[in-house]
Amino acid sequence: MSQRKKLYEGKAKILYQGPEPGTIIQHFKDDATAFNAQKHEVIEGKGVLNNRISEHIFIQLDNLGIPTHFIKALNMREQLVQEVDVIPIEVVVRNFAAGSLVKRLGLEEGTHLPRTLVEYYYKDDALGDPMISEDHITTFGWATPQEIEEVSGLALRINDFMCGMFSAVGIRLVDFKLEFGRVWEEESMRIVLADEISPDNCRLWDVKTGDKLDKDRFRQDLGGLLNAYQEVAARLGLISREGQSGSSGPVLIKD
Repeated sequence: MSQRKKLYEGKAKILYQGPEPGTIIQHFKDDATAFNAQKHEVIEGKGVLNNRISEHIFIQLDNLGIPTHFIKALNMREQLVQEVDVIPIEVVVRNFAAGSLVKRLGLEEGTHLPRTLVEYYYKDDALGDPMISEDHITTFGWATPQEIEEVSGLALRINDFMCGMFSAVGIRLVDFKLEFGRVWEEESMRIVLADEISPDNCRLWDVKTGDKLDKDRFRQDLGGLLNAYQEVAARLGLISREGQSGSSGPVLIKD
């Protein structure tokens, strides 16, 4: 087998050149990072779970008519996706107060926000991904006003779907991060959802107990990150309960 061309390696994924022009292979790593990679650990099986959870969510979103870069799953760790011109903005959607919002505004963690809040952050690790406004985005040409409006609308639609999906399995969607990109098709351009949606970039709390089922278990030294991710996957019907403990790893269930 010929060696694949690596295009980019991030904290949680590696991107390889795809088999066809305009495609990329997205490989999910087992690395867990926090605080801009100042904290790092390899947790065996994490990438498999994130791949499966993200695949499931992207397929559901596609069925709802929300455009995404996802094409198909290739194996337990990899997806074939469209190559996109990534908009250098992280879109954070918040339903409850947590994380940096608590620190910035002095709110009590878990406070239900009066309405869903959409925030924007400039993607730059060296700068610590600073929070920005719509004026920053348009002034520096990262996106047009029309693109911002479309991205915000898609983010709220995604939030509505995911709140319902997780609520149905006893999980509260506290907040999550999205990334978007541009895809050109002949003369036209469209905005699509890119990257991933998994417990790595969502805050997910058990509705009854308040237990954290996301990467905050790693950030806050709570332990049990893999078990938490397995619990999310099991509740979504993506792995069997047999795969939640022991060294054999998750037992995946295909749609």
